[in-house]
Amino acid sequence: MTIVKNYLLGYPNMYIFQDTESFHFSLDSILLPNFVTLHSSFRSILDIGTGNAPIPLVLTQMTNASITAVEIQESSYLLGKKSIEVNQKQNQINIIHGDIKQIKDQWESDLFDVITCNPPYFKVYPDSHFNRNDFKTIARHEVYLTLEQLLEISRKLLKNNGIFAMVHRPERLLDILCMMRKYNIEPKRIQFVYPKKGTLSNILLIEGIKNGKPGLKLEYPLIVHRENGEYTEELKKYVRGGNL
Repeated sequence: MTIVKNYLLGYPNMYIFQDTESFHFSLDSILLPNFVTLHSSFRSILDIGTGNAPIPLVLTQMTNASITAVEIQESSYLLGKKSIEVNQKQNQINIIHGDIKQIKDQWESDLFDVITCNPPYFKVYPDSHFNRNDFKTIARHEVYLTLEQLLEISRKLLKNNGIFAMVHRPERLLDILCMMRKYNIEPKRIQFVYPKKGTLSNILLIEGIKNGKPGLKLEYPLIVHRENGEYTEELKKYVRGGNL
């Protein structure tokens, strides 16, 4: 295991620790905290499956709310803890090592104003073949946390009219919409992200409100790269808190 200290993408004043052999955070984890709606009145945020804590770290640039971050894998938790400490964010971010399915039973309902998540994207089928204990598999596949479990947990822990925001894959959109409504989280905003102009979308950003009224808004598409590979001005504006 080789631990490296990098600048947090788009935030030259912040650092993040990563294991070169493990699952790295990606642009997904920068886009989500820049997408989610944050009101000045919000006091509590939960980030589920926080990994090495990129989402909570970016959120500290946008809100003074208290942030709780939960991570099931010990190696990722330790990297997140170290990243929080090097950025001196211990007073705002409380990172917990554990399984959110068990932790949520220890908590009361209606605790958080906002829940964010960059969850495992891929379903697990009976004939799926992979190492279920591999850290990359756990990060990418619904081994320990399914989409339905995530929405069920969020319904319990969100305050009434609280905001749920998630980054996922466009091919799971119908699953996501059905599960959100099943657990009383009304879809309110969707944005599709495209690697380049003329390509298919590969990232989906979605936000909902617990017990919210129907009414879904599609945001303008977000294109990440120009033809020459540089980030678009659109993306640079989107990442409000930093520079790319």
